[in-house]
Amino acid sequence: MQKQTFDFETATISVVKKGEEITHEIKRSRQQAEFFTEDLGNGVILEMVAIPGGTFLMGSPTDEPESLNDEKPQHSVTIKPFFMGKFPVTQAQWQTVAGFPKVKVDLDPDPSEFKGANRPVEQVSWYQAVEFCDRLSQKTGRNYRLPSEAEWEYACRAGTTTPFHFGETIITDLANYDGNHVYASGSQGIYRDQTIEVGSFPANAFGLYDMHGNVWEWCADHWHENYEGAPLDGSVWLVSAESLFRRLRGGSWVNNPGNCRSACRNHFLPVYDNDINIGFRIVCGAEWT
Repeated sequence: MQKQTFDFETATISVVKKGEEITHEIKRSRQQAEFFTEDLGNGVILEMVAIPGGTFLMGSPTDEPESLNDEKPQHSVTIKPFFMGKFPVTQAQWQTVAGFPKVKVDLDPDPSEFKGANRPVEQVSWYQAVEFCDRLSQKTGRNYRLPSEAEWEYACRAGTTTPFHFGETIITDLANYDGNHVYASGSQGIYRDQTIEVGSFPANAFGLYDMHGNVWEWCADHWHENYEGAPLDGSVWLVSAESLFRRLRGGSWVNNPGNCRSACRNHFLPVYDNDINIGFRIVCGAEWT
């Protein structure tokens, strides 16, 4: 397995005010990142992007619009290098891995409401997402898993401190969410009322797509009501009771834009598998290259 380099487009948004009129200017640029490819068979591949290690402020500042108490206190977290899926797991990837030998639980090869090989898989529980990782790990010999919340937010921000990796606000030219609603100095836009193909918008500075909107993404952590006592090393934050809620990140096609912020947190029971706006993204350690 060898690392390769790929080119991708990023975008940043700025607000332009002319009297009472507000418009948005999108600046696009080209960047590069490293990745490796996992051949799943049947012509289906999985692209894993190299995420560099670093230290960041996790959570939202007190002056961030629509920030919530569970996003506080902001705290410094140091992350080790790892690899993360370039996209949320797609339906083609899910169907292929669902055909791998079972580890613990059965997998429906076609659970999604909105059909499309390159749309994100949805209607999968936390336990089913973990089973996907376990089957893939067993097949490849690499340790695939769900990200910790800290890894997810670090990867989403990609060095930024703004509410979204592309800036202070969000518009539907840059993400799939309920465009009937406006965040901060944003504007109303399209409500697509469904998932769309992954990679439809520019990536963030790490080369990751769809970190805001489209589908919520399961994380490994248990639910905690705030960050008091949170680990500072990017590790998964667990408690003893396995039945507790698990974390979700990123917002979805059905959500208000504030729910798509880098710092926003959500939670559901790990058995919950009938929501058409929940998917996931996987990671593996940097030691595999």
